[in-house]
Amino acid sequence: MDNTSQSPNKEKGILFEDCSEDTLKSGILTLTNKKLAFEKTKGRIATLSKEMLGEKIDFELKNISQARSEGRIIKKLVIELRNSDQIYKFGVLNPSNWAKEITSQINQQTNNNNQ
Repeated sequence: MDNTSQSPNKEKGILFEDCSEDTLKSGILTLTNKKLAFEKTKGRIATLSKEMLGEKIDFELKNISQARSEGRIIKKLVIELRNSDQIYKFGVLNPSNWAKEITSQINQQTNNNNQ
């Protein structure tokens, strides 16, 4: 997804990647300037196709307490939520870039709300 795509409510796509989460399994992770979303998918090797399962989890940026990269050999993007013991671990190609961009979007949203 490029940085120029916008919807009417001024939600802008930042990052978009086909990945997997340790417990939720495969899906598509999307970062916008307002939220982080994970939509589960089911792939078929024989036809090289993916099917959206309709199960979607949205994480409002204000509810994310920490985004970081973790691991030595296999690195994962780790998302911790505020007021919850939930931790999500996503297998993305560049977890440190995702963590940096999520933190940046959280900071921008916080700055916009304080103005």
